[in-house]
Amino acid sequence: MDEKKFVTFKKEELGVKEYIRKALGKGRISNVLIEYTPVGEKIVISTSKPGLVIGRKGEKIDELTKVIKKRFHFDNPHIEIREIQNPVLDAHIVADEIAISLEREGPLKFKVIAYRMLQDIMKAGALGAEIVLSGKLPSERARSWRFAQGYLKKTGDPAKVVHRAISQATTIPGVVGIKVNILPPDAHIHDRIFIDDNLRKQIKVTLENLSKKEETKEVKKKKIKSQGGKKDGSA
Repeated sequence: MDEKKFVTFKKEELGVKEYIRKALGKGRISNVLIEYTPVGEKIVISTSKPGLVIGRKGEKIDELTKVIKKRFHFDNPHIEIREIQNPVLDAHIVADEIAISLEREGPLKFKVIAYRMLQDIMKAGALGAEIVLSGKLPSERARSWRFAQGYLKKTGDPAKVVHRAISQATTIPGVVGIKVNILPPDAHIHDRIFIDDNLRKQIKVTLENLSKKEETKEVKKKKIKSQGGKKDGSA
């Protein structure tokens, strides 16, 4: 009985999140977190466009609060807005932006859209990024296209720090699935090697010394050969 209640509870929570995403529009919402407190329900919405989400004098937030309270039977919902400082490093925002671009510009420009977004992600300082598009691109037969750059963990504990998100774009040929994986600049990777300036200088000096030794050996070999040639000629 407890398991059924838990499943029902999670389904209702997912319904709230999906409703907020649809109500506020694609490309504006990254994550919706619901916290339960003794005072009431605290709904934290992460967005890159807080002005559009809040509305003039908080009209959209007030309307959204009333609908959530009535439709989902919340006791005292309170909506809090968190602004995303760098939306290009947020996988949810990036996936929705790609979906919007595909719907606006058409699926034939999927490579331009993907490479452009990948470039923006790496310019923002990401350690690595991957974009996977699945659908009828550009032919009638569905297939997957992968665009990746930088360093990205796939398995193990380091893979947990990768930000992942999915989205969908509705185009004329059909629905296009979008997967985005981003490794943020501040991600802690156990096997990552850092080379500071002092170590770079030591490596440079070592390589220069090795090259000088090789040059000296070559010069000696040439001298020995030239001397041997003179002796043979004189004999």
